Amino acid sequence: MDASAGTTEAFPAFLTERDIAALLFVADMYAVQLDQLAAVLGVTEGRARAITLGWRRARYAESARIGPGRPWVWLTRAGLSACGLPYRAVPPALARLAHLRAVISVRLALEAAPGYARAGAFWRGERRLRAAAGGRVGLREHIPDGEVHWPDGAPVSFAGECWAIEAELTRKTVARTAAIMQEILSRTGDYGCPAGQARVPGAAPRHARVVYLCSPAAGPTVARARAALGETGRRVEIRGLPPGADMSSPAGATEGRAR
Repeated sequence: MDASAGTTEAFPAFLTERDIAALLFVADMYAVQLDQLAAVLGVTEGRARAITLGWRRARYAESARIGPGRPWVWLTRAGLSACGLPYRAVPPALARLAHLRAVISVRLALEAAPGYARAGAFWRGERRLRAAAGGRVGLREHIPDGEVHWPDGAPVSFAGECWAIEAELTRKTVARTAAIMQEILSRTGDYGCPAGQARVPGAAPRHARVVYLCSPAAGPTVARARAALGETGRRVEIRGLPPGADMSSPAGATEGRAR
């Protein structure tokens, strides 16, 4: 079952299945910029703006231009409650906007890949991982930006695997990056599991691989960190960020307004 699924029983009849799926997407990603919301809905930006207006009138969502480029859309308490999700209804922090856009771009690119839908793969994002962990997430514990789950029996060679996904925009130190990689790759239990199950010697790792999608600035550091892990680093895959992930790109910087 797709881990992003929520309940649709609380939604009014005027909302389509497409609307509901998009509301769940927005909820799980914290907030979504208008052009990316249009991609989620499969409509033009003008139509996405009109749909957002309907959500706002129903008091399920808010929108505002908080940083460069198009407005951002996020769910209200009523919208989150209708989705059956326990998240806090808050607008995205300015300092997180660039990272949120990059992670959403990664998710959209993955979900658009032909083999993704055919395999029945699904995304489990950071917000959902944190909610599952509840208060059991340690102050220093790293939560990946997302997980991609490939179901058993899927028509792919990596069926049954879980991948950790990291969108990397800025350079950390090599030591810090390598420590995060090692932490992800050594994990055996789900997020929120009892501490004794998080890393069990000899148990199968939770993440078959960790996929880093990097900006040009971050890529060299990530590559050096992977090399520092030796044999373990073979489970780290490095790719570039997809088009439109950068807030300063034409897609992220065009002016627009949700009404």
